[in-house]
Amino acid sequence: MGLVSSDTRVLIQGITGREGRLHTKEMMAYGTKVVAGVTPGKGGEKVHGIPVYNSVEDALDEHHIDASVVLVPARYAPDAVYEAIDGGIKLIIVVTEHIPVHETLRMVTYAKYKGSMIIGPNTPGIIVPGETKLGIMPSRYFKRGTVSIISRSGTLTYEVAGLLSNSGLGIATAIGIGGDPIVGTDFSDIICLLERDERSKSIVIIGEIGGDMEERLAERVSKNPLSKKVVAFIAGKEAPPGKKMGHAGALIMGERGSAWNKIEALKEAGVPVAVTMFDIPKLLES
Repeated sequence: MGLVSSDTRVLIQGITGREGRLHTKEMMAYGTKVVAGVTPGKGGEKVHGIPVYNSVEDALDEHHIDASVVLVPARYAPDAVYEAIDGGIKLIIVVTEHIPVHETLRMVTYAKYKGSMIIGPNTPGIIVPGETKLGIMPSRYFKRGTVSIISRSGTLTYEVAGLLSNSGLGIATAIGIGGDPIVGTDFSDIICLLERDERSKSIVIIGEIGGDMEERLAERVSKNPLSKKVVAFIAGKEAPPGKKMGHAGALIMGERGSAWNKIEALKEAGVPVAVTMFDIPKLLES
C-alpha cells in the first residue's frame, strides 16, 4: 500500500485562492476525493461544490480527512501547516514555495514530534496514475505502470514520467519531495515506504546538486541493500560551485553536494546512475 490511494480523503488549505480553485478543480477531475477546504473568513462558501470552513478544526468536525494539500501563500503557510498537524492530519503536502528556511525547520521538527509526515515544501505533490493526485502534477505525463519516482525537481519528474510512460514501463507512484534546502521527507524516508509498496517494482531517484540527501541515501543503501531495482539521475553536473541554480536547495558548497560526489556515492552503493535521463528506461530494463 502506498502513501495515498483512490480512498484518500483530502482537505485543501487555501481552496478559495486562485491557485486553490484551479488545482482543486484539476484534482477532482482526476478522481481525487476532495472532501473539504479551509480559508479563514470564508466559512460557509463552496468551491466547485466543496464546502469551505474557517479552520481545520471546523472541517474535521464534519469530515474524516486523511491528507491535506497546502496551497496557501508563503507568509501564512506555516500557520496552515501547524493547524493541520494539531488537527491530527498525518499527511501534509506543502505545495507553497518561498517559505523561509527557519520556518520550514520549525514546522518539520514539530510534525515529526506530533507524528505527521510533511511532503515539501515547494513540492508538486504526489500522483498515483489512474487513482489520485494530491498537488499540481500535470496528469497527462503519467500512465499507470510499475516504476515509482522520487524527485527533487517537478519539471524533471514530468519529463522522466513521460519517458517511462512512452517506453511502456509506466508509473506506479510519483512523489516530489521538494527542492528547498530543508524538506519534511527525504529520499531515504520515501524509499523505505516504496520498499513495502507492492505496486512499485522498481524506483527512480531524481536528484540534483546541493545538500547531501543523495549521499545519505547512498549510505543507507550500502548498509541496508534494497530488494527492488533502483536507478538514479542527478541534475546539475555543469553547475558552477557557489551559485544557486533553480531551486533554493541547489547550491554546492565544497565537494559534498556536487553532482559528481552524489554520482560517485550512489555508484559505490550499487545504484546505477543514468548519464542522461534518456538512459533511465534502458537501465531499468537491463
